[in-house]
Amino acid sequence: MKIHTISAQIPQIRYQRCNECDTLFTLPSLQRTQTAHCPRCNAKVEKGRVCSLPRLITMAISILLLMPFAYTEPLISIRLLGTRIDASLLEGIWQMSQQGDPVTASMVAFCTIGAPLTLAVSILYLHFGSKLGMNLKPVLLMLDRLKDWVMLDIYLVGMAVASIKVKEYADINVGIALAAYLMMTLMVTLTMINLNIEQLWEEFYPQRQPKGLPSSLRLCLACKFTGIPDERGRCPRCHVPMRLRYKHSLQKTWAALIAAIVFLIPANLLPISIIYANGQQLKDTIFSGVVSLATSGNVPIAAIVFIASVLVPFTKVIVMLTLLLSIHFKAIQGLKTRIRLFRLVHWIGRWSMLDLFVISLMMSLVNRDQLLSFTMGPAAFYFGAAVILTVLAVEWLDSRLIWDAHATGNAEYTD
Repeated sequence: MKIHTISAQIPQIRYQRCNECDTLFTLPSLQRTQTAHCPRCNAKVEKGRVCSLPRLITMAISILLLMPFAYTEPLISIRLLGTRIDASLLEGIWQMSQQGDPVTASMVAFCTIGAPLTLAVSILYLHFGSKLGMNLKPVLLMLDRLKDWVMLDIYLVGMAVASIKVKEYADINVGIALAAYLMMTLMVTLTMINLNIEQLWEEFYPQRQPKGLPSSLRLCLACKFTGIPDERGRCPRCHVPMRLRYKHSLQKTWAALIAAIVFLIPANLLPISIIYANGQQLKDTIFSGVVSLATSGNVPIAAIVFIASVLVPFTKVIVMLTLLLSIHFKAIQGLKTRIRLFRLVHWIGRWSMLDLFVISLMMSLVNRDQLLSFTMGPAAFYFGAAVILTVLAVEWLDSRLIWDAHATGNAEYTD
């Protein structure tokens, strides 16, 4: 029998822990179009090489070049009482701040300007910082959490809702900046789709496969690296302390959720918008605004606003309460349903900001002193705070606690 020499390098076994259920498994090398999922809970663990850094840099530069036009030039314009009025993104935020609510204005500014700008600048920082030998770890850690706060697509839907509302009072025309805004939204979306954080970690801070028993490997909660803590108990890749679970996860989640419930009460009872038309004052709560849209023949738009501003916040509260109680009472049944609900509220939470974006645009368009004006109601602040708190509640809940609640340790991903 002839024995052939193996010339190719034998691939090393790479161990990985799932960040949703903490299962330890071996992870093979992925091709460009492949995606790895946890064998226990089917959570998406890693995707193959999606986009090179030079291409990300090109998209980041395109975003930065489009921003001045998309933010300062008119997105939509109306002709009201013989006067043309232009509405831009910055003008709406400025009007919100001028009317005495800079906190709510800052919420809109961060989701539409701050987060996209930080995304583009961070990618450029990774390129030039690596050339200059700068520390890239804080930027890589931030990028993994930034994607949920970029809401240009939701603002685009808010633009359509605001146009429908203003159509009752004036004629609407497309602004010159709409094309730039659409292109910028497309570039930001493509950047987030192609942004592979794990790939960037491996490119800038490659790590050797740790030695030792596989059962001793621990997952870093910050950079998702599976390894053994150093002598100071830190992750060898990002230097964040490696804990078994998020610190005070339940306490922080309960605090954010209870605060969100408290804020949702005045958010739904108080008026969120006030319109002065022909000497009359028209106040709208979130629900009455949905009803007025539906009765005026805009049922699809009313359905979108209802889902984003009423259904989604209350669904998130109910789901999070269910998950927290199931952890405390060590519920065994419905594990698959609870994991799916957790992923659902994580995905839909950002859409609740739609109402604030509509208000921002309306304040920029309809502001004609005593003849016709639009002002923000007191419910806007409470609603914005409730949305952000529910997003934080989902972020702070460690989903692995749902699995830990099973005393036997043999929970199966079935209903």
